[in-house]
Amino acid sequence: MERKDQIDTFGAIALSGFALFLAFNQVVIKVTNEGLQPVFFAGVRSAGAALCLWAYLRWRNVSLRIDRDVAIAGIIAGFFFGAQFLCLFIALDLTTVGRSGVIFYSMPVWLALIAHWVMPNDRITVIKAVGLAFAVGGVAWAMLDRSTAGDASLWGDLAALGGAMSWAIGAMVAKASPLSRARPEIQLLIQLVVSAPILLCAAVFFGPFIRELGPLHVAGLLFQIVVVVSAGFVVWLWLLSVYPASGVASFSFLSPVQSVGLGWALLGETVGLELIGALVLVAIGIILINRPVKSRKTSA
Repeated sequence: MERKDQIDTFGAIALSGFALFLAFNQVVIKVTNEGLQPVFFAGVRSAGAALCLWAYLRWRNVSLRIDRDVAIAGIIAGFFFGAQFLCLFIALDLTTVGRSGVIFYSMPVWLALIAHWVMPNDRITVIKAVGLAFAVGGVAWAMLDRSTAGDASLWGDLAALGGAMSWAIGAMVAKASPLSRARPEIQLLIQLVVSAPILLCAAVFFGPFIRELGPLHVAGLLFQIVVVVSAGFVVWLWLLSVYPASGVASFSFLSPVQSVGLGWALLGETVGLELIGALVLVAIGIILINRPVKSRKTSA
């Protein structure tokens, strides 16, 4: 499929569906955590997905040879990839899907801040600054308001924030380092291979690996390995290669909205006006941050 200059109908449907897929993914993690220790679960997921992706690349006869500088950048990105999911899986063990979704999917906010200092052509404009203020205010509101938190722990909210920041750092490493020269599947494979042993070693410090494991939890693990990481992440990278990055990123505001909705509909989570208000602020902020800059034409 040739590269598009703007989001077409197919792209809008695909990106909206992917945002819903990411939101549903949080529900799956939340439920599967009941049977598996979260960090161990994340490590097994990375290891299993790395094996699936390796088999796919071998089947497609894709060369797995990488340059030394690409490998070094991949190791760094893989470390933050592991930190991202360590934080997310712990967050979904300690807080609700709705609260985690609002905080974790604030990633574009932190990515915009990092890009301002790292990427010369990606500075924070006035519109972006307003968006950042809205989004940061929304995240702070979600974390500080405990009136409808119920059993949700502040530590869980902080873990979700750590996951969002780790995601942003890893994304910037992949974008601004030699790792960007590698094809998307290779980038993902490197990060999976690096993150798997980090997560599995870290799991030793988080208690027993197995909780009350049942068929539903095994199904959740397999869904994560085969559908979410092996297939879902590759589809995401493909969409990013076809459509403008700013357009793709603008759909990210749908995931926290849908996370709150699915947490309420599928898990019976409480959704108060405070969380909805925080969600609205984060969504507005992400939209403003990802708003494309209109070029000004000068007359001769």
